[in-house]
Amino acid sequence: MTEDVADLGPVPTRIPVRSDLVRRLIDDQFPQWRDLPVRPVANGGWDNWTFHLGDRLSVRLPSAAAYALAVAKEHRWLPVLAAQLPLPISTPIALGRPGHDYPFDWSVYRWIPGVTAGSDTIGDMGEFGASLAEFLRGLQRIDPTDGPGPGVHNWFRGGTLETYAPQVADGLDVLGDPATVEMVRRVWQRALTAGWDRREVWFHGDVAAGNLLVDNGSLSAVIDFGTCGVGDPACDLAIAWTLLSAAGRERFRGGLGVDDDTWARGRGWALWKTLASLAAAVEDDEPVAPFERVLTEIITEFQQDDNGGGRRVKDHDQ
Repeated sequence: MTEDVADLGPVPTRIPVRSDLVRRLIDDQFPQWRDLPVRPVANGGWDNWTFHLGDRLSVRLPSAAAYALAVAKEHRWLPVLAAQLPLPISTPIALGRPGHDYPFDWSVYRWIPGVTAGSDTIGDMGEFGASLAEFLRGLQRIDPTDGPGPGVHNWFRGGTLETYAPQVADGLDVLGDPATVEMVRRVWQRALTAGWDRREVWFHGDVAAGNLLVDNGSLSAVIDFGTCGVGDPACDLAIAWTLLSAAGRERFRGGLGVDDDTWARGRGWALWKTLASLAAAVEDDEPVAPFERVLTEIITEFQQDDNGGGRRVKDHDQ
């Protein structure tokens, strides 16, 4: 269920979408919601423009052609996944069509309440890591038959890390300290040589703080499955370094029971995301400290893991 690896290319140019356009699309295609107010969602993401539709619905409109590829997949598969997962996920309830010069299919979702995950919203980081591991194990148990493999629709999540090598190289160019560069190369090389020959499983593809919802300090829902698919689930492990504390990472790793090679590939995914974000921040003259902290966390954990010879924990359901 894989496709040929291709150059990811530049970030797509987003088309602007405003509330008045959403209002016209709703009024024309879903008159039953004509009386519900439309307002933008704060920090609504990059791949989609997201708007509140009343208090219980949301509207997601792809911001570029590349992101629109996920719409049909979400309508086909998210109801299937939602019925088998231990936590709520974002699930479309209506499919919108192009109109009023907006060129893509789009979706109406039920709004899931909660705040995004962060050090200030998570209660116990260890419990959070364990809960996230339980959710991902549930996702990986779902029958992957006919599920979408890595491809353009999800930026080749679930495939080989080699796809992202050019972006890692660009990220290395912005690192000034030779010792840091050498350690980053070691982390990346370990990830590239960590083999994967297991059965394909479902993965989310973008397990990031903004896609994890928290209620009363605990994980309450997982949203934005636009990059989901079937393949190598190591891409879902990046959150261990980009959000979780050492205690959370320990519970997360133990709960998933991943082998050393899968953990190394997950670390590689975290490294790619961090270097790409760091390079973009440097280019845009934005603060780099958050990404430098994550990079330090990745290197430190790698050194500890390397010195300890790896965990070699028992695999679960792989």
